[in-house]
Amino acid sequence: MDAALDVIAMHGVAGTSHRKVAAAASVPLGSMTYYFAGMDQLLHEAFGRFADRGMERFATRISQAATPAEALDAVIDGIVADIPASGSDEQVIVYELYTLAARDPRYRDITERWMERAREALTTHFDPTTSRLLDALIEGFAVHRTLDRDPADTADLLEGFRRITRR
Repeated sequence: MDAALDVIAMHGVAGTSHRKVAAAASVPLGSMTYYFAGMDQLLHEAFGRFADRGMERFATRISQAATPAEALDAVIDGIVADIPASGSDEQVIVYELYTLAARDPRYRDITERWMERAREALTTHFDPTTSRLLDALIEGFAVHRTLDRDPADTADLLEGFRRITRR
């Protein structure tokens, strides 16, 4: 799965093949078709694993916070650590998943679970509406941090959180 994600980050979904994934994983090509019925199954399982790991990391950060202020700090620290201003392979994988989810309900299920889990983690410190707004700000900030030539900085993100949470 990790090799598939590496190939997706490098070549995109359209450029991902069993052959490339097998080479990246250092396994025989035949094992790919033995374990996966097709490319769709491989992609779905890889994206599912990717989303689960990301959400586990996010939920763990939030669960370690004792107060709403600490939860916001944990989110900001995570964004800064996980999303460099120049972008990352992880963000490329996210955008590839979003593209599939826009067209295919099976992949949309992955993104919907991701959003549900993010809001669930946030509701340990915030009401449901605030959690939904924070989740949207986090996603939007990640897009801008990756793609904007002059991305908002950490102080801007903190100000957005303060406005949404009225803190």
